[in-house]
Amino acid sequence: MQIDFHHSVTYVLSRLAGFDHAQANTIAHSAQYVDDATNAGLILFENGGLFSRISSAHKMLDYRNFRKLANYQVWIPFHFLPGNDGLPAGEDPEGKFIHKLICRPNSHVAQAMVTEAILNHHKSSGLYRLGITMHVYADTWAHQGFAGVNHRVNEADDLVDENGEIDSEFNQRLNKYFRKNFLEQLAGALIGDAFPLGHGAVLSNPDKPFLKWGYKDGLGRQVERDNPRDFLEAAENMYIWLQRYRLKDPTAEVSGLPTGDRELIAQMIATIRDNDSHARHEKWLASIREGKFSFGTAEVPYISKGRGSWKYEALKTEKAIDTGKERFPYNSTFLQSDWKLFHDALKAHRLYIVDELLPQFGICVA
Repeated sequence: MQIDFHHSVTYVLSRLAGFDHAQANTIAHSAQYVDDATNAGLILFENGGLFSRISSAHKMLDYRNFRKLANYQVWIPFHFLPGNDGLPAGEDPEGKFIHKLICRPNSHVAQAMVTEAILNHHKSSGLYRLGITMHVYADTWAHQGFAGVNHRVNEADDLVDENGEIDSEFNQRLNKYFRKNFLEQLAGALIGDAFPLGHGAVLSNPDKPFLKWGYKDGLGRQVERDNPRDFLEAAENMYIWLQRYRLKDPTAEVSGLPTGDRELIAQMIATIRDNDSHARHEKWLASIREGKFSFGTAEVPYISKGRGSWKYEALKTEKAIDTGKERFPYNSTFLQSDWKLFHDALKAHRLYIVDELLPQFGICVA
């Protein structure tokens, strides 16, 4: 999914679930910032203090560069959560280990992940972790069928459009993107990292809310994708868990989306058809400003980097270079800054996913 869903739709769902504007803004900003937190390493302060942060995305989502993207501690915990083939802990899918790694919507793994976020609601970074969790949870719908590793299972062939016809225009764009015939590249691959990573073989098709499409996957199975249906289902389930978070009870019985809001969300998902995610994002923000949802009107800013961003506000500097060698002035407000609390949550999330949750399902990835 992209900024239109991770930021604006997450904000809408949070408000509908009962969070106030400030809380919903924190949740939604955190959900989107997962895609924008591209730097890792130490922040060095002039007073001798330091802060260590990790990245949850890469600087350029360029699938031509498989080797640099092959950071499984980024892709697996933050974008392609393994689904254990939809099975609960203690059960294994038939076949090879890769079947455990393929992302599945609303898997037992995903539900356990959201439960853990709810159980940590009392921490100062609780809302930030909830936002991070909502990003990963939503992506289990968009990224279903793909794995966050370089593997043949991620191959795609015979792409079709919503009419079931071969999408020759997309295939032409794909060939141009990779500079040569993608399938020939895969067929001639001699090393594992030449296989596609995640949904690289279909570029951004899984992340566009309005698309209906299909393909033959790396296991030879014909797959039909209905993104409007899947994205709406993701929204409905996110709404359930957001309500449970407010109740501090991961098993609470809660209601579904209000009818009018659900219809508007479904309509916007299906009919906002800009290929540019930022254009779609602006249309969602406009609908929020205009008070089209039942919670009323709101301004929902999002600045990823530079003046006004979380990082800028935390470090109180316009230093643009981020080599890990700069020394930043230390401010007493840093410890409670949005940027620092987000990174606290980011580290806690990855530690839990990799070291605790996935081993419960027989998955060791680090």
